[in-house]
Amino acid sequence: MIISLLELNNFRNYETLNLELSKDINILYGDNAQGKTNVLEALYLCSTTKSHKGAKDKDMIRIGCDESHLRMYFSRTGINHKIDMHLRKSARKGVAVDGIPVKRSSEVYGLMNVVFFSPEDLSMIKNGPADRRRFVDAELCQLNRAYLQYLSDYNKTLEQRNDLLKQISFNKSLRDTVEIWDKQLARYGRFLIETRKEFIDELNEIVGDIHKNISGGKENLVVKYEPSVGPEEFEQKLTETLDRDLYQKNTGIGPHRDELSFFVKDENLKLYGSQGQQRTAALSVKMAEIELVRKKVGENPILLLDDVLSELDRGRQQSLLNSINGIQTIITCTGLEEFVGYRSRMNTLYKVTSGSIEKL
Repeated sequence: MIISLLELNNFRNYETLNLELSKDINILYGDNAQGKTNVLEALYLCSTTKSHKGAKDKDMIRIGCDESHLRMYFSRTGINHKIDMHLRKSARKGVAVDGIPVKRSSEVYGLMNVVFFSPEDLSMIKNGPADRRRFVDAELCQLNRAYLQYLSDYNKTLEQRNDLLKQISFNKSLRDTVEIWDKQLARYGRFLIETRKEFIDELNEIVGDIHKNISGGKENLVVKYEPSVGPEEFEQKLTETLDRDLYQKNTGIGPHRDELSFFVKDENLKLYGSQGQQRTAALSVKMAEIELVRKKVGENPILLLDDVLSELDRGRQQSLLNSINGIQTIITCTGLEEFVGYRSRMNTLYKVTSGSIEKL
């Protein structure tokens, strides 16, 4: 997979941009708030139809404009493709693949596999469970189109069930209708739970060796998936916990409550790990994500590194840089000192200044 060109019109702080990318390592450097991360956001948006920040479409349109256009040219298995995206303040986004309009995000997901790595990912282990679920969902949506659809259906059904729980407090007769939503929620939820378990099992086959290498052979990392309920008992548990859900006006079990835990020597890193251990584990997981995509898809993903190197010590920087050989990578940084002494060549350099990019 190779991205050759990104074109932007009125996206974030870019009025116009035509950015040609090399097939190796592309380094965008400049001061903060100049537009470096906006380029990575645009690439991620074209690949997944969503912002990595969770931003709304209208918020990504350049201030003072009503619409924005993005075009990403890329190749996969030697075949050239183009994704066009049209963001509008007053309407849904328009998306076309190779000139053909698409109606569903699932038609875009998986065409281009990207791995996004930001400083926030280094805090994934010590942050709340929502961040860890987001990591799993983001990757599975790219690898499994069915998962994307089931996740969307699950979230919609969950929202409808929660709305019903609130309505029942005003109209008790509606209680009999909960069973309909329970059956749908359990159907979608079973698929999510089983697919997440399979994903974590595959991740564990890879992450252990990577973590041993980064930690100098001192530690063995194990990722544990802890679903809030088993797939086969989900519907029954929804019935058993209905009174509690009615009291709290919220669904208390299901994939939206799942957790991931990270263990070294049988110790939970969130509870007992040092910041260095937590960061090493997070780095190992992201590097394993790259390898897992390569294994399942048969090609390297595109790697987007958003100012990560400045957050890592020299040893972890070296491990990450060594792992990206042969992978098209777009890196943002405030300076080039992170690369000095690590690479004999720095590939393609770009200077980013106030929404303008100069190739050096």
